[in-house]
Amino acid sequence: MGTMNGTARPASQGTGTLDSAGDDFSGGRREAPRPNPEVLGRAKRRTYTGEFKQKVLAEADAARGSGEIGAVLRRHGLYSSHLTKWRQERKAGILEGLAPQKRGPKSKANPLTAENQKLQRDNERLTDRLRKAEIIIDVQKKVAMLLGLPIAETEAL
Repeated sequence: MGTMNGTARPASQGTGTLDSAGDDFSGGRREAPRPNPEVLGRAKRRTYTGEFKQKVLAEADAARGSGEIGAVLRRHGLYSSHLTKWRQERKAGILEGLAPQKRGPKSKANPLTAENQKLQRDNERLTDRLRKAEIIIDVQKKVAMLLGLPIAETEAL
């Protein structure tokens, strides 16, 4: 007897016998099962407005009986962690805290840092251009002296 997936095959399913229920022969050829053509969409994170959060919190606060808060949560499709977080936001007094907040790490870059770096690069570039211009002027003066041309004396700034 052979083994299939680690279990012994019963003697009734010996090799050489055809099981009419398991084998589907249509026209002499076996058809492969068709894949499911349905494309599943990606899950989207739910966001709630501040008004909705306040409305749900008011309903939950008004619920007094046993299981009423659970009924409120089921009716709106929420979890108890939603109520916990929203109550903390309300208690902290964050007025815009109940509004949907942007997720992810907060930007630590100071807007002045980028401007400062840009100005430093511009300063280095202009300093380099000034140094090159001074070298060119110095060479022109020396060439003029060698050729005996009159030099206009201007004082450097």
